[in-house]
This record gives sequence, structure tokens and C-alpha cells, in this order.
Amino acid sequence: MGAPRTYEGIDNDRGDGMSPTAKIIRDAWVFGLIPETETCEGWHTHQIEALWVKVNAEWEKHGFRVGAMPPELHERYLAIQRKAVARAEASGWSGEGELANDT
Repeated sequence: MGAPRTYEGIDNDRGDGMSPTAKIIRDAWVFGLIPETETCEGWHTHQIEALWVKVNAEWEKHGFRVGAMPPELHERYLAIQRKAVARAEASGWSGEGELANDT
């Protein structure tokens, strides 16, 4: 049995910070579940899954809609997303792959 899988951290994310795991981390920052300095580097799969459960519970409070967030939380969400997109684009991410299976 090999060593448990660990996450490389949002700053080293193989998806330029746009992977599903990175999205969980950004949402956790938005909801204040972890500090924005927490990259989750070295976290095991079960830790990421536990964070996802908490993030999902927070989203449920807002009907899973950004537009249903209170203004302060909405602005925080947008600021974090803008920063992430700018960083990803600077690394060569274009977002085209996000829609590849939607046709």
C-alpha cells in the first residue's frame, strides 16, 4: 500500500489554480472556513473532502447562488475569483477547457 495522496497546494495546482480542488479552497476562503494564507499543500484527500462538506453547507445557505449572498460576502467572492482568474490567465489558462464537455 502506497503513501496517501496529498494535494500540491493551490499555488502549485496542476490546473493553474482552476481545478475542482482549488475551487473548494477558494470558496473556503470566501466563507472564512480557512484563512487565505492556507494553500492546503500536503493535505490528504480526506481533509479536502471534509473541507468540501463544510463549503457545500455554506453554499446551501445561499441556495448555491452567488447572487443570493449578502453584499459583503458577494464582493469577497468576486474579489477572490478575479484574483484567481488573473493568476491563472497569467499562467496560460484560458478557460476554454471548462466548456469542452458542454456541447
